[in-house]
Formats: sequence, C-alpha cells, structure tokens
Amino acid sequence: MKLRSTFTAVIGAGQVGATTAQRILEQGVSDVMLFDIVEGMPQGKALDLMEAAPIEGHGQRILGTNRYEDIQGAEIVVVTAGLPRKPGMTREDLLALNAKIIKDVCQNVKKYAPNSKLIIVTNPLDIMTYLASRETGFPENRCFGMAGVLDTARMRYFIAERLDCVPKDVQAVVLGGHGDLMVPVSSQTKVKNRPIRDLITSEELAAIEQRTRDGGAEIVKLLKTGSAFYAPSSSVCEMVKAVLRDEKKVLPVCAYLKGEYGLRDIYFGVTAELGKNGVEKIIELPLEPNEKKALEMSAQKVKQGIAEVSSLATAQ
Repeated sequence: MKLRSTFTAVIGAGQVGATTAQRILEQGVSDVMLFDIVEGMPQGKALDLMEAAPIEGHGQRILGTNRYEDIQGAEIVVVTAGLPRKPGMTREDLLALNAKIIKDVCQNVKKYAPNSKLIIVTNPLDIMTYLASRETGFPENRCFGMAGVLDTARMRYFIAERLDCVPKDVQAVVLGGHGDLMVPVSSQTKVKNRPIRDLITSEELAAIEQRTRDGGAEIVKLLKTGSAFYAPSSSVCEMVKAVLRDEKKVLPVCAYLKGEYGLRDIYFGVTAELGKNGVEKIIELPLEPNEKKALEMSAQKVKQGIAEVSSLATAQ
C-alpha cells in the first residue's frame, strides 16, 4: 500500500501523535505517515488504525515507519516527539531535554521534507517552535505551533460547563505563551454573541481563566503517568485541515511576530489566518489595557526561554 500524493507526516507515535493520526484519518483530511524511533510501534498503530477503517467508513491510508526518508513529499509535518510533562514539572523544565530532540527532528525534516509546513506540538511550545524555525531555516509562515487552539478550547469548555450550554456556542480566544502566563482575552469572549461578562460574575470568570492556565497541569495531576492527548490531537487536526483545505480560517496559533502587538523576533500565541501557505496573515485583536499588560508579561517569559535555548545551542 502506498500513500496518496498529499499526506501528513506525524513525528512521534505516542499518545498525542497516534491520536492526531487517528483524527486526521477519520475526519478524511489526508493520508498519514506515522514516524517513531521505536521499532514496530508506528507500524503496529498504523495497522490497527487501518483495520478500523472499514468500520469508521473512511478511505484514507496510514503507514508506520522508523525511517525519516519516508516523510519525503509530506505536505505538512506535525512534530509531537518529545518527553511529556510529569507531575510537578513545568513546561520550562523540559527545555534542555526536548531541545535536543527537536534539533534532530528538524535536521531530518529539512533534509527529507524541505517544502513542507511544520507544526510543532512539543513543549515548551513557543520556545520549541522558535528553535525549529531556526534549525530548519524554513520561512516563518511555514513553521508554526499548536497551543492557542487547545488553550481556547479548554476555556470554551469551562465556560460551557459553568453555563450548562453547548461548547461550540462559546466564542473565546487565548493568546500569549503556552504556559502559566497565557492570556485569556475575556473582552472577546461571548456565548451566542452575548458578552461573557453579562452572564457570570467577575470572580467566576477569573476562576475560569486561571483554570484555563492550569488546564494541562490539571490533567497531568489526574492521570499521574501522562499528559493530555485527546484535546491536543483535535487541535492539531483543526490546524492541519485549515492548511490542506486552504480554509483561510482564523485560529489562535503560535506564529512569528514582526512588530504585531509591538513584539518582534518571537514565536508567540496570536490569532492568524491559516491557509495553503501556512500562516498567511496575523490578525491583531483590540485588547483592554490589562490584557495588553498581561500579553507583554507573557512575551517577556517566552523571550527568556528563547534566550536560554539559544545559549544552550551556543554551549553545544
């Protein structure tokens, strides 16, 4: 069996990677090449997913591989490879360990899929996306990260849970770094076009915003031996779909800034239009003074991480 000409390569066949592959297949987005360094694992998961195809009713194909050569020709490369957070571990704790993994992955993506769009999922997200951009040398529009879609989805669900409504009826956006200083933009949050501030108290909204910031850690604490993968994989799939179908869809993503929000030379969570060229346009939102201040604080923390990973690269 061979893949069709348009396919997505997923690097890392762990929980996030394998579930991302499943969503891409079952939503009919594209074929998938699933890569992992562990012999047999991507092949086994690919076979399992193909055996589900007659029941799920899709016509997509997936192959598993341990050879980077097999990602040649991929339209999009999704990088989930890396160590997951453990209880008590921050995303920044992962920096040195995952930087080494990302460098190796990017060298191979540059060699075998030089024309692909690159979506980074590995944490700490903003810093790893910056590193991937520098390691591949890809144009910034072709290298971006998944974080804001996930953070926004969490906030939307928490609001829907509080109001006992359908999550898709909640409009929200979360900007900034994917970590403790992410910025839920409550001034833009609505439920069926009604401002959220008309529906719940400021205290309740503040609690929801904080739970959003702690969303990943909450799941890590509950699972004890892993981290989230269902919502992250859904988030990646939405981004892949927007690019492959050239939807021009506006989503919160980790993108390179060249002056937007007064920020430069940083990968950071903003709203952007995704299409066939990757990040096609960054959309600046009107922010309240406290939201602008929070965004600047978040950017400073991301810049610190970028400086740290740059120093690691110099030391090596």
